[in-house]
Amino acid sequence: MRREGLSARPPRRYRATTDSRHTLAVAPNVVARDFQAGDPNRVWVTDMTYIWTWQGWLFLAAIVDVFSRRVVGWAMADHLRTELPLEALGMALGIRQPAEGLVHHSDRGCQYASELYRAELAARGIVCSMSRVGDCWDNAVAESFFATLKKELIHRRPWPTKAEAKIAIHDYIGAFFNPHRRHSSIGYLSPMDFERQHAAATVAA
Repeated sequence: MRREGLSARPPRRYRATTDSRHTLAVAPNVVARDFQAGDPNRVWVTDMTYIWTWQGWLFLAAIVDVFSRRVVGWAMADHLRTELPLEALGMALGIRQPAEGLVHHSDRGCQYASELYRAELAARGIVCSMSRVGDCWDNAVAESFFATLKKELIHRRPWPTKAEAKIAIHDYIGAFFNPHRRHSSIGYLSPMDFERQHAAATVAA
């Protein structure tokens, strides 16, 4: 490695974002790893992750539409209170205006199981679905987005401030991932192109 000018990447700091050790009610796993949807706003998956900056942890909550892999809502904060995923949910609901019957899938974290979050879902006629305990494959689409974000953006450079990281993540999602980042699962189109193609085909039919 020394001869080739290579160096090992040290392991990243770990920070848990899921606290499923609570007594709150949990929802059944409606999605059951069937990450397919025939139209937009049929199934959303959501999760939270962490980004290390020199100022401390920054937490990101994101909601992904399974149909197109488009990130339809996101929010960032320096805490993991329920307000964080609620802000991401508010953004998604405001932009997409889904009909009743949308399935919302998450892990069993206390934020998603909270009365406040579940009440917001119920008020909108959204079906709540939750993964099994400690099974990341039950929420693979959300996990895949975070892995892509970290590989393509977060782990490529240090982040001196939370503000810098926030701006970069907003730009990555809004200006690159959704409009331009191609996905093999949707025919190597970007999420927005895939949705446009679907809308055009629906009108033509």
